[in-house]
Amino acid sequence: MASATGIPDVVNPEGPGEDEPLLGQPGDASQQEGRPLYVNLIIGTAVVAQAGIILLTASVWASIFLSPLILFSAHPLLNSAGILVITQSVLILQPTHTAGQKRQGTIAHAWLNNFGLDFLVAGLIVIEVNKFNHNGTHFESPHAILGLTTYILLAIQSFVGFTQYFVPQLYGSVERAKSIYKWHRISGYVVLVFLLATVAAATQTTFNKTTLDIKLWAVLISAALVLIGVFPRIKKQKLGLGPKNSGSFGQ
Repeated sequence: MASATGIPDVVNPEGPGEDEPLLGQPGDASQQEGRPLYVNLIIGTAVVAQAGIILLTASVWASIFLSPLILFSAHPLLNSAGILVITQSVLILQPTHTAGQKRQGTIAHAWLNNFGLDFLVAGLIVIEVNKFNHNGTHFESPHAILGLTTYILLAIQSFVGFTQYFVPQLYGSVERAKSIYKWHRISGYVVLVFLLATVAAATQTTFNKTTLDIKLWAVLISAALVLIGVFPRIKKQKLGLGPKNSGSFGQ
């Protein structure tokens, strides 16, 4: 059957399949064949997420550089950089849907996650050294407790994601590794929420209120934009909400 433009309509007899996002139409956030991987960072609602994470990072960095620089300054700088990179790792993998795209996207996702985790661990080391130097209390405030929880979840998330894809034998077989990958995807989005919540909690610390003055409302708006940009691009079947595919890896 031809459309009004003369181009034949293509009907997928198996339904929308893995191109169907949580919101929007199939293909709204799918990488087109032949397009470079980096385009995934801006297609669909990714531009909204990019606006949010850039605003969040800029808000933190501006507050730091407008205040006297001390050892502690590296903590929010490194952590915000880590969250920026991890957001990119999610966005670059989400639109992949063919075997080749998923392979390329997963490798990029793994590298970006590694860089993001490096930034976050460096931020953790800085704050711990700073606390030891000043005989400060450790993991006492809601921000610190939430931050430690997020670090632990992110470490588990990174380990499971890496081993499931690159060393599936640890799970008994490739198919067994694939069968639990849905939970890796779900937990990844949960960790992203925790990362953003940790930044919001940081605005309520005494140091921020007396020195940095990062605004809670600015963080909440930025975080909301990130989630609004990321969540609609989630593919339904990859969370077990839509038609099943071949069980391929991918966000």
